Amino acid sequence: MEYNVNNMTPPPYGGVSVKEQTNSIMKRVYVRMTIGLLVSAFVALGVASSQSLLYFFAGNQIVFWGMWIAMIAMAFIIPARLAKMSSGAVLGCFILFSALMGASLAPIFVVYKLGSIVATFFVTAGTFGAMSVYGYFTKTDLSKMGSILIMALFGLIIASVVNIFWANSTLYWIVTYAGVLIFVGLTAWDTQQVKRLAAANLEPSMADKLATMGAMNLYLDFINLFLYLLRILGDRR
Repeated sequence: MEYNVNNMTPPPYGGVSVKEQTNSIMKRVYVRMTIGLLVSAFVALGVASSQSLLYFFAGNQIVFWGMWIAMIAMAFIIPARLAKMSSGAVLGCFILFSALMGASLAPIFVVYKLGSIVATFFVTAGTFGAMSVYGYFTKTDLSKMGSILIMALFGLIIASVVNIFWANSTLYWIVTYAGVLIFVGLTAWDTQQVKRLAAANLEPSMADKLATMGAMNLYLDFINLFLYLLRILGDRR
C-alpha cells in the first residue's frame, strides 16, 4: 500500500499535530524493535543452553533451512498483505519472526565467547543508535543513498551465496566490511523513511501497523550489523 509521504498536513485522525503523531509512532517503533531483540536474545540463549534444542534447530538441516525459508517468506508476505492484516496479526508475525531469528542465531553462542558477543552487541547498539539519530534529525534527503544501498545489498547477498561454494577468505572479508558499511547506511535511511511515513495522514490502525513494520526493518538492520561486526570483533572459542 502506498502512502503520500510528501503530504505533511496535520492528520485528520484524533486531531493531533504531525509532530505528535510522528513522535507517537516512532516511540512504538523503537519499543517494538527492542521487544523483538529481547525475544531473539532470550530464544537464542534458551536454545544454546540446551544440547537437544541446539541439535534440533541447528543440527537438523530440514528444520534449519525451514526456519530461514519461513523468515524470508514472512519478510515478503507481511508487507504485501499489510492492509488486509489486523494490527495484532502484524505484531504477532513480527514476534514470531523474532523468535525464529533467535533460534537460528543460537549457534553463535557455541562459536564465539560470551564476552565478545556482549561487547559486540554494545558496539552495535552504539553504532545503530548514532546512525538512527542521524537519520531521524538530518535534513538531507537520503533517498538516493537508499537506492544505492539497496542495490549494494543485492550484490552483497549474491557475493555471500557465491562464497558459500567458493570459500574464499579474501571475498569473505570484503563481504564482511561491505556488510557493515551497507547496514550502517541502511539504518539511517530506514529511520528517515519510517519518520516520513509516520508524518503522513494515516488512520490509527494503519499507523500502528506501520510502527510494527518500521520496527521490523530497523530490527533487521540491527541484527545484520551485529552479525557482520561479530565476524570482525568476535573472539572464537
